[in-house]
Parts: sequence; C-alpha cells; structure tokens
Amino acid sequence: MTALMSGTAATAQGVGPLLRAWRERRRVSQLELALRADSSARHISFIETGRSRPSEEMVLRLAEHLDVPVRERNALLLAAGYAPHYPETPLDDPALDALREGMERLIRGYEPYPALVVDATYHVLAANRGIMMLMEGVPEHLLEPPLNAMRLTLHPEGLAPRIRNLREWRGHLLAQMERQIALHRSEPLRALYEEVAAYPVPDGAPGTEPDEPVPYFALPMQVEHEGRTLSFISSISTFNTPMDVTVAELAIETLLPADPATVKYLHTLLP
Repeated sequence: MTALMSGTAATAQGVGPLLRAWRERRRVSQLELALRADSSARHISFIETGRSRPSEEMVLRLAEHLDVPVRERNALLLAAGYAPHYPETPLDDPALDALREGMERLIRGYEPYPALVVDATYHVLAANRGIMMLMEGVPEHLLEPPLNAMRLTLHPEGLAPRIRNLREWRGHLLAQMERQIALHRSEPLRALYEEVAAYPVPDGAPGTEPDEPVPYFALPMQVEHEGRTLSFISSISTFNTPMDVTVAELAIETLLPADPATVKYLHTLLP
C-alpha cells in the first residue's frame, strides 16, 4: 500500500519536477547532468518542464548519475509512465535465503563484539549476542517488535541513561539521520527523527567538556554495563550495486571495541 501511494503521488507530480528536485538536491546544473548522461542541457530542460517525455533508459541513466536511491528510481519510472524496474523482495522470501543466512553468519562471527542488521528506518532485522548483552535491563515495551535501534539508543528508558557521552553520541546519531533525510525522500525516517529528537535530555546528562581532549581516533559510544564503561566505534556497511529495494536499504552495523579494556571484558563475558 505504501508503494502504491508513493507511486500514485509520483505519477500525479510528473517525472520532470521529480528529476529537477533530485538534480537541485545534488547541486548539479542541467549542463553538468547532460554531460554526465551523454545528453544536452536543452533536452534536460525539456524533460524537467514536461515538454519532452524521457525514455525508460534515460530515466534510469539520469537517476544513476544523480545517485537516486533505488526505491526512488522506481518512483521516477512510475511518474514517467513506466513499470518499476527494481523489485522489493521481502527479506523472508526464499529468494533471499542465501543473503539472509550470510548476514546472520557474519554478525554471529563478529561475536563477542556487538553487531546488528537494520533497514532504512533502523528497524532491527537481526542482532547477535553482543547487542543483546547491551540491551540487558531495557524495559519490555521497548523490546517489542518492530525493534528500532534509534529508539532503543536514545529513549530515556533505553540505553540513553547508560551512555556516558550521551550529548555527543546523540548529536552524532541525529546528524546521521539528517544526512539520510537529505539524501532520501523518506517520510517514515523523518517521523522517526522527529520522535527521537524530541526525547528529553537530562540537564545532568554526561558529555565531554569543551576543552577536554578526546583520546580516540573516532567518536566512541561509551556505555555502562554492570559497573564498567565500555567504548565502541561504530561502522556501517551496505551492499554495492543493489538491484532490489530491500537489499539496497539494508545496513550492517558493527561496534568495534575502542580500547583494550573493552576487548578483554567482552571476551570474558561472551567466550
């Protein structure tokens, strides 16, 4: 239903204004786009104003050079009067068995360090024992499906009270979501951002003092667990050249220990 509504809205708007919006979002001129797509600025202008209907190949070529997300490429095709090019296969479909099993093996193999798989709106699709260890003590209502990584991290009843550098880590996560919203036309992601950004931050929430040196090569998440402070650096991996909407929106997040004490503790806790 969401895809149908999105496609209907795109068709009503027309492909020209949509392409112009993506071009402006990417800060690319009509001439620059024309050179990239082996076309002319005049033709690009005619497409954007509706004076010329682009071929299916041209829509896909322009979308490629504008780095349009796979889901939105389908919307462009629908707006131009063509069928969607990229399928959206449910993750539990047998066709994705090998991919799903591979991701699960990957995050299990990363243990004892935390790792999880999320979709475009941070719903948790798979998690290993390291993640479940961090979730210990989180209220049941936050652990009910669909589990959401941003909500779990920033909710005042979630991990937030345990994060020793909450202000910095919260700022990092919100900035990450802002960048994604700028790249993707996702109302669910915007709604999630507005929800978690509105969570209260206690006046006494810990944070690094302005002049305090940070002894790390990247901003860590410093979180308490059973009286110890564990430090993690986050890394996010996505799939190259995805040809399916579902696969395009998957991300594997791994938390790499940022100091020897965290390494030693995790190996003791999850042998």
